[in-house]
Order: sequence, then C-alpha cells, then structure tokens
Amino acid sequence: MAESTMKAPKKRIDPVRWARENLFSSWHNTILTLLVGYLIVTSVGPLLNWVLLDANFQGSDPSDCTGAGACWLFINQRLNFFIYGFYPEEFQWRVDIMFGLTGLPIVGYFLVPGGVFGLEEVQSSKWGGLMLTLILAYIGIIASLPIGTLLALGRRSEMPIIRGLCVVFIEVWRAVPLITVLFMASVMLPLFLPEGMNFEKLARALIGITLWQSAYMAEVIRGGLQAIPRGQYEAASALGLGYWKKTGLIILPQALKLVIPGIVNTFISLFKDTTLVLIIGLFDILGTVQSTVTDPAWQNVAVEGYVFVAFCFWVFCFGISRYSQNLERKLDTGHRT
Repeated sequence: MAESTMKAPKKRIDPVRWARENLFSSWHNTILTLLVGYLIVTSVGPLLNWVLLDANFQGSDPSDCTGAGACWLFINQRLNFFIYGFYPEEFQWRVDIMFGLTGLPIVGYFLVPGGVFGLEEVQSSKWGGLMLTLILAYIGIIASLPIGTLLALGRRSEMPIIRGLCVVFIEVWRAVPLITVLFMASVMLPLFLPEGMNFEKLARALIGITLWQSAYMAEVIRGGLQAIPRGQYEAASALGLGYWKKTGLIILPQALKLVIPGIVNTFISLFKDTTLVLIIGLFDILGTVQSTVTDPAWQNVAVEGYVFVAFCFWVFCFGISRYSQNLERKLDTGHRT
C-alpha cells in the first residue's frame, strides 16, 4: 500500500507575539515604534484629504480649483501633452501601437518617425512627454546591454590591446557625469563629424546615453563573470568548445543570471536619469510639466504636476523591479536543503 503524504501544518501567526518580538522587544524599539506610529497617524489624514477628499477632479480652468485640496483637473487638462509632447494628435495612434508592441522595437523605429510606407514624417523635435522618456530609456537599455557585455568580456581578455582599450573606455565614461555627456553629445559631437554629416539632437542624446550606460553595465556584468567558478571554464574547455561557444553557452548565461539585481538597478537608474535631457532642449515628461507650470494660469499647481511625474516614475520603476524579482525566481537553480 502506498504511503500517504500529509502536508506540513501551516504556521500560525500570533499578532501579539509578533508585535512583542518585532516592535516592542526593547525600550528603544518601543519608543521608535510609538514615534513612527504617531507620525503616520498625524500625516496620513491630511495627505488623504489633500489627495482625494478635498481635491478637485472636474473643471475646465484654474478657477474651478477651490478649497485646500489638490487641483487634479490640471493633470486632466494637460494629460495629452504630458504623454505625447508636441507629437501631432492625428498620428498619436502610432505611439500607442509602439507602446503595445514593446517587444518589437523595429516596428516603433518605422512607426514613430514615419517617412516610410506612406506614413507622414514627424520630426523628433516634436517628440516629448512620457513617450520621449520611454523611448530614451528603452533604447538605452536595449543598446547598452550587448555593448556592456562585450566591454566586460574585453576587459577580461588575455589580449593586452583589447583589454587596454576596454579599460580606458570604461574608466573614461564612468568618470564623466551624464549631464556632461549630454552637453558634449549635443554641442561637441557635430564638430568632430565630417562636413555635411549631422545627427538630430535626439540621436546625439541617445548615442551619449548608450555609451555612458554601457560603461556601467560592463562593470556589473564583469562582476558576474568573476563570480563564475574556474571549474566552469575548465569543464567547457574540456568539452572542446571554442571561446565564443564556451562564453555564449556556458559562462554568460550563468553570469547574467547572477547579476540580474545589478542589471535591473542600472536600468532603473538610467530610466530616472533620462530627465537630464531637459538641459539640451528635449522635453521629456518632467520637461513638459515644468513648461506647463510656468504658465501664469497654472503656476499654483506645480506640486500636483511634480507629484504626477513622481507617480509615473514610481509605477515604471516598481514594475521593472517586480519583473526582475519574478525573473530571478524563474531562473533560480540554486540547491536548497
């Protein structure tokens, strides 16, 4: 007769015991718990009133914002501008399709700028808002990962010239702030190009962001490569695998899995750093909000605009973080006892 298996009983959680062990375990923990509780109680109420209860959601102009609550009709009135910038309204369906086909960047490459397949061209100077933020972050992330991987492999190369070039590239780009890179890409890069050759301001910004981010990505990936035991390299060589097969099939998959948190942290940092493009005249989501609150009619709703920007960044950064955690659990091959 087959043996019956029984599930382990669920662990019962005693709230009083948990609070005593975690919140009131000592006199200083008790003081901190009471202080934090007091701050939460005294701040949540006024914040809730400002965000929801006393807020204004409907209206057509600033005069409809009455009371002490937030004026969310400002966001409602300018939402289209905050998302698409100056992108023509009749062509915004292209951007929507690009967002829906995130895994197919080639489609967005033709859809958004247009000029091919009968699509009317839209200059990059009209791109802006959340759309521009996502384009900058997405292209920077997609392009910096393979370049950073090659740089990390080159820095560990046994060929002195390759290793030296990669070391110089990484250290130079990591030593320069992104704001300086954007200035250089916008102002200095055209001076080094052949006569008659020029890139749009957005393309120059993307080149600078990608190269800058690649240097940081290279160091993250190099950390994963150094964490792989030497036996993995020797085992792959014993199987007769060449350098590229050994690296692509054995070493890199393990190294990239180990540094998923570092890679995602770098991606999140890049996503937030895209706001710096405002200094070279590109209006991302923060730039569109700032340009709007300078309007005398809406100058008293700057807080609502910045709260909206912060919320948008939090949603995307939190989503990236949660996806990475799910990916870590899916790829986890660690042995547990």
